[in-house]
Amino acid sequence: MIEKVAQLSQFKRILRDFPQGMKYCFAYGSGALKQTSEPSSNMLDLIFVVRNPNRWHGENLRRNPTHYAQPLRLLGYKAISRLQETWGAKVYYNTLVKTSEGRIIKYGVISEISLVEDLLDWNFLYLSGRLHKPVLKLIEAEETSDLHTAVMQNLHSAVHAALLLLPEHFSEIEFYKTIVGLELYSPILRFFDKYVEIPLSDDDPTMCRQDTGPATRIHHLNQLPRTPQRMLVRAWSQGPRVKDSEDCLRALAHDPDCSEIVDSCFRRIVWNSSISQSLKGILTAGVYKSLKYSGAKIVKMMSTQEQKIQKIQVPAIASAESDDVKSAVDSVPKEKGVKKVEKDLEKKSATKHVEE
Repeated sequence: MIEKVAQLSQFKRILRDFPQGMKYCFAYGSGALKQTSEPSSNMLDLIFVVRNPNRWHGENLRRNPTHYAQPLRLLGYKAISRLQETWGAKVYYNTLVKTSEGRIIKYGVISEISLVEDLLDWNFLYLSGRLHKPVLKLIEAEETSDLHTAVMQNLHSAVHAALLLLPEHFSEIEFYKTIVGLELYSPILRFFDKYVEIPLSDDDPTMCRQDTGPATRIHHLNQLPRTPQRMLVRAWSQGPRVKDSEDCLRALAHDPDCSEIVDSCFRRIVWNSSISQSLKGILTAGVYKSLKYSGAKIVKMMSTQEQKIQKIQVPAIASAESDDVKSAVDSVPKEKGVKKVEKDLEKKSATKHVEE
């Protein structure tokens, strides 16, 4: 606990190098969250959420001009802000930056409005996906703000998405793995007990059961963010006649390939935003830093793959979001569509119950 507080204090000191007035700030990745296979000296990834990108980049360019690659540094803060808001996932990254604390960091800047839109609509599933994973909050969003509401709604949406992709019977770990698998995927913890009741067990893997009938699928489809909904309706409405959105979603809910169609939709969103943001990163980081950063990523990927081959481990579910998630769950009543899974004390009878 003491170590965590000291780390948080150290990260907050880094923020002194930058313009103040951020609306939200979090650190993520192996440089922020301790992992067994990652050294604590890894590059620290930060996201700065600001109200006015124009003003923020203007001040940051005066304070930290070397953070910006040429020719954008010469073009000025207006060109930087325009590039941020019009290309990729609306995030501007400066990478391989050495702070006054001596730490190597990469930081992304996004406007509050753009982040709220991505959290609510999943236009890019970029930072909205990152916020499904554990993060270390350095500056909290105000509880009464639209941003705080959007962060919580983003978690709700991920639960609906995951349950659409999962079969009737699944384990709690499979639920987490499903979320981690999208880039929207991550530990939502016990955020999904609104739809699935989880029997408690200290010894056996926790098995869950959900209602996969058309009525429940329609409910989940209606709760998806706007962008994936529109993509699903557009894919289902191919032809000369324009069909009603509600009719399309209802028909999709009855389709045996519903999960595959939804999964394809999510992956298309992630792919498009990742490619455009990566291309944007080459311009914002410059050729030298881009090559250096990409090389480090490749080395890390190969090292991680080698470790997986030697020993396959199930990652522990981090509890960074547990307080937010649990408070949201407590405020939600149970629904009629929930099916309770009863589990006998003996393993054989439990297995038999699940198979039936």
